[in-house]
Amino acid sequence: MLTLITMNDSVDYLYNYDYEYDAFEETTHTGVQTRTVHVISAVIYSLAFLLGVPGNVMVIWFTGFKWKKTVSTVWFLNLAIADLIFVLFLPLHITYVATDFHWPFGTLLCKLNSFVSILNMFASVFFLTAICLDRYISMVYPSISQRHRTMRRSGVLSAIVWLLATLIASPFLYFRDTLERNSMIICFNNFHETDYATFQKIHTAVALLKFFIGYLFPLLTMVTCYTILSIRMKRRTTQTNSKFFWMVLAIIVAFFLCWTPYHIFSLLELHIHHSGRYIEVLRIGMPFSTSLAFVNSCINPILYVLISKAFRTHLEASLAEIFKNTIRDISQTGIKSDDLELSENNSTLCETMFETQDTKK
Repeated sequence: MLTLITMNDSVDYLYNYDYEYDAFEETTHTGVQTRTVHVISAVIYSLAFLLGVPGNVMVIWFTGFKWKKTVSTVWFLNLAIADLIFVLFLPLHITYVATDFHWPFGTLLCKLNSFVSILNMFASVFFLTAICLDRYISMVYPSISQRHRTMRRSGVLSAIVWLLATLIASPFLYFRDTLERNSMIICFNNFHETDYATFQKIHTAVALLKFFIGYLFPLLTMVTCYTILSIRMKRRTTQTNSKFFWMVLAIIVAFFLCWTPYHIFSLLELHIHHSGRYIEVLRIGMPFSTSLAFVNSCINPILYVLISKAFRTHLEASLAEIFKNTIRDISQTGIKSDDLELSENNSTLCETMFETQDTKK
């Protein structure tokens, strides 16, 4: 029987490729270098989780509930939702790495975890592309933008983006699987259990799909749009548009800086089918590139704070309001407690006086 295992195809680490017939030998992870990679990756995942959850919740709170609804806030709201869903699953990745790649959460969460990771990648890049195209049309074709740029249409386009990202990520719900080996359970892409040729074809198709649709085409679209916008901005623009332009550009650059190494190593991963010389490179490079890709889900709120003055102003006002309400609640609680204690003391005093009067009688 032919068993085909890839422990880091696309999402997790690639530590184990074995196309041996009749047997499957798991690569050990006892080396100091590998342990160091594990520790660094777990630390990066933990930081991404600790920063990503409150950061994206804050963005969702502002864009979804506090600010006036606009087409732009719809895009950023959906981008933050995609990132928040992803970072909420990071504790599973952290546990997987910390336990030396033992997956104790069952097959369903193995499938769902990988699905959410790929869903986040495609949803994020699609919404960034939508933001870029939206700015391009607004500045290059303002008349068309005024007629067709509506909240209703942005909502419909957002639904289409989520549907498209879900369809592209859905194969991971099918292919992802678990396998128990030497008292360890691994979560891997089970493209095919017995036919190596079929395994290789599916693996190649998935890697190329992610690269072209989830990276190259959006990259070319954004570079084209922002090149044209940059030329036009030199001629005429307002300060507000300029700040928004640079904020969106920073978000896009951050996305591609974080995801470019991941896609490079994913393509290198395909060469293992033909040569084993890249295994050592992938053992070190793939974990770091995956960690860097995961950091992207917590970096957008940081960029908003650093670049957008309006965002900082709203954040400071909201924090001041929260602090003021907290102090007020504490003060009111203290006053109520004092009143209650005074009331109880008066009641006790009255009871004592009545008891004294009854004794005298």
